Amino acid sequence: MPMNSTPAVERALVAAGEWSIRLGHATINSLHLLLALLDDEEGRASELVSQAGLPIQLARERLAGVDPASAGNAPDAILASARIVGGEIGGDDHCRSEHVLLAILEKEAAIRTCLEGAGLRIAEIGNAIRSSIGPPLTLDEPLELDDSGERIDASRILDASANRAREALRVVEDYCRFTLNDALLCRESKEMRHALTESLRQIVHLPLLPSRDTPGDVGTLVSTAGELRRDSALSVAQTNLKRLQEALRSLEEFGKLVGPELGPAMERLRYRAYTLEKAIVSLASAQERLASARLYLLVTGSACATSLEFLVEEAVAGGVAMIQLREKHLSDREFLAQAYRVRKIVYRAGALFLVNDRPDIARLVGADGVHLGQEDMPIGAARRIVGSKSLIGVSTHSIDQVRRAVLDGASYIGIGPVFPSTTKEFAEFPGLDFVRQATGETTLPAFALGGITHDNVSDVCSAGATRIAVSSIICSADEPRAAAESLRRIL
Repeated sequence: MPMNSTPAVERALVAAGEWSIRLGHATINSLHLLLALLDDEEGRASELVSQAGLPIQLARERLAGVDPASAGNAPDAILASARIVGGEIGGDDHCRSEHVLLAILEKEAAIRTCLEGAGLRIAEIGNAIRSSIGPPLTLDEPLELDDSGERIDASRILDASANRAREALRVVEDYCRFTLNDALLCRESKEMRHALTESLRQIVHLPLLPSRDTPGDVGTLVSTAGELRRDSALSVAQTNLKRLQEALRSLEEFGKLVGPELGPAMERLRYRAYTLEKAIVSLASAQERLASARLYLLVTGSACATSLEFLVEEAVAGGVAMIQLREKHLSDREFLAQAYRVRKIVYRAGALFLVNDRPDIARLVGADGVHLGQEDMPIGAARRIVGSKSLIGVSTHSIDQVRRAVLDGASYIGIGPVFPSTTKEFAEFPGLDFVRQATGETTLPAFALGGITHDNVSDVCSAGATRIAVSSIICSADEPRAAAESLRRIL
């Protein structure tokens, strides 16, 4: 095994032996090494192959049909070539997975022909590897680390902080993936991890590994009781988000010893980490608080077939978990008085009460929260009025608006309009396709809305919605409790 092999290459060497056994081949060669590299679907080699036009699964299927006798180079020969490739490209003495990939494609004609036939644009791989090195780093001021001890100290700090940041991001990504089950936040975590990796290429010339001294690190002997206990999966994520932010700050400051580029890159990532923390905590809190909220009623006094008070009492008795008061044409005095009356009814029933558009009214009457449209004030401004514990919902009509609402810390989203509505006019209808897209993008509580009736609610549920917001189907009913009960049963 060559010196300075990256962990990805070391893992591939082990896995190559497993591939030779799996395929029933007597000796290990470059074919098995390439299959092992592609096992790591998040690795650089797999990323390059995918970007060059060949899905990884298809690549594996085609490679399984290659005659091993036609790919006869042993791993040692390939790795020796890979080190030469790395030196030619960037003067790098590390044997990296992308260098191994390029060496195999250059030395093994049978593999190259097989993958080109499957659609791989091999020239793009070489270009991508060479372009990733970039021009030599130009410093505004000369780096003065004449003292070898100072250079080693800086390398130790940057190495430790980089490891902490990578580890913390992986923990956060796992929480978003397996606990929140949220595609948007999982993707944001993963993209941040990849952005961190790219930015850290600026310190690969430092003696990071040679400077590492884990046995002699006094910090490994210092711990507190709090480090040994976590109260919940969310507390694990929050702890690691703080750890990430601290590590990025250290990288930002000590990165200034390396040059002018690393510090700003770490600062941008740190700001993204703050946004990610807010979104994760908001989403986890909303999932817990709205876990049983499936049916949401939007009420306007003038649109009720009965008195507003009777309608609200019957609706919550029929299974409505949330009531939103919408009054566009009342004076502030009238709106405030009506909101007080509705809030008392809703609270007696144990449901949630929100006010449409008006965080000031919501705050004055002690509502559970406020609902905002795309033209209303931003979430951050509304939060300053209603307080940190209030729910803030946002109407969304496109996937970009969904993503923004999640990252801005919304408590839930309305998704639609799904169908034409009798209570509100819309120029466009994102429809059921948007319901599928939004519910697949995030697990933030999402209420499908717009023209939902007993006749089409099953279609809405089939599109992925588990919650709906309605108005006229209950407000105009002679028996609002029965109408609510019917919808609740379907949900």
